[in-house]
Amino acid sequence: MEQKTALVTGSTRGIGREIALKLAAKGYNIVINYARSKSAAQETAEEIQTYGVKTLTVKANVGKPEKVKELFAAIDEHFGRLDVFVNNAASGVLRPAMELEESHWDWTMNINSKALLFCAQEAAALMEKNDGGKIVSLSSLGAQRYLKNYTAVGVSKAAVEALTRYLAVELAEKGIVVNAVSGGAVDTDALTHFPNRDELLREAEERTPAGRMVKTTDLADGVMFLLSDEASMIRGQTIVIDGGISLLT
Repeated sequence: MEQKTALVTGSTRGIGREIALKLAAKGYNIVINYARSKSAAQETAEEIQTYGVKTLTVKANVGKPEKVKELFAAIDEHFGRLDVFVNNAASGVLRPAMELEESHWDWTMNINSKALLFCAQEAAALMEKNDGGKIVSLSSLGAQRYLKNYTAVGVSKAAVEALTRYLAVELAEKGIVVNAVSGGAVDTDALTHFPNRDELLREAEERTPAGRMVKTTDLADGVMFLLSDEASMIRGQTIVIDGGISLLT
């Protein structure tokens, strides 16, 4: 059978990079997507290639539909197929609701939620050629509960979870399985932008019932499970991986 291909958006660091490496270890050719650092993308590609798989590196801001079309056209031209799409790229402005401006809102929504819709449309068109595929998005606890300074990002992630449900139903007839993974606080580069980063990390460390913080590998493992054949009857769900912290009041 022809080697399968996976796209992980935002795959040069943090959780996305961890997922890309795990998929490469499973034998998938990997499409590396990035928005800024070409050097980080090249480093990631070199590490992925040690697994004996092929890579394609594409710079694209997935918040812009025209760039999404260019990304998927490159995948089609290079690999001619897509079997897995992991919607991981994320950004956002961290401010209280009363301090948000229209540009903050649009930027966050475009990259975090609009991207899923238009990437999923393009991914589905490629996946149909090979009898289906799997789509998994990354969400966070802020989609379902209040987190300080997280208004725009939390609402955008709530939209991701809702869209996951709609896509799961509408794409099922095409053989495409759609789900999401929601994580608790994870100490990645993205967390450095939080004005209350130290407070978040301290609370996660002290309160998580599992006795430790969630790691990038925990979320990557959850994504890999949802991409497996064993999870084929899980549809439109958001799996929470937070060590139990969301169970506490």
